[in-house]
Amino acid sequence: MELSKRLYAVAGLVTEGASVADIGTDHGYVPIYLVESGIASKVIALDVNQGPLNRARMHIVGHGLGDRIETRLSDGLAMIRPGEVDTVIASGMGGPLTIRILQEGKEVADQLNALILQPQSEICRVRKFLTENGYRIEQEDMVLEDGKYYPVMRVVHGTKEPYEEWEYLYGKRLLEARHPVLLEFLKRELRIKESILEQLAGRSGSESARERAEEICREREWIQKALAQYETGGTI
Repeated sequence: MELSKRLYAVAGLVTEGASVADIGTDHGYVPIYLVESGIASKVIALDVNQGPLNRARMHIVGHGLGDRIETRLSDGLAMIRPGEVDTVIASGMGGPLTIRILQEGKEVADQLNALILQPQSEICRVRKFLTENGYRIEQEDMVLEDGKYYPVMRVVHGTKEPYEEWEYLYGKRLLEARHPVLLEFLKRELRIKESILEQLAGRSGSESARERAEEICREREWIQKALAQYETGGTI
């Protein structure tokens, strides 16, 4: 099974021997890859919609893995029993949905060893939720695919650690590792912010323009602080 760069990054954060539940499995590609590669000892593929689940089952059977990967119709973690798996993957869904799944599936999530998360939106909000609810972001990766940047995180249970605002936005572990893809993203974002500020300068008499400029300046400062960690190698 060949995966996209995004899904390969997701699968790359699963530890060998893990028992996995893949939420929103869609085509079932990640479960197939994890079993064929000998990474996962057990995989349950879940989706809230019957259509995607049927597609996943078709691909799973087509790869001869019908007896090794189970499929279940499930809203989030609703059809997983506490302790049934030790790792959960939730990728390709919005940040608010990711948070809801963890909140509603707390009984299951509390007994996991790890969560592999790849939220598609409001990533800052997801990171804040995790750090404020007994989780620790242990490892992060980031890939560029088809012009889009995708951060991926491995999350475990742990005590709260201090975060700066830009670390919530861009990823504490990515910054600590001076991740090259994040560096590309930050440079692009800085160019965008500076371009917006130039455009707003021509409308400086407008109150809304001034407020927007203040917001962009604050965001630019966070980007600059994040970029400074690439030079210092640590939190500034």
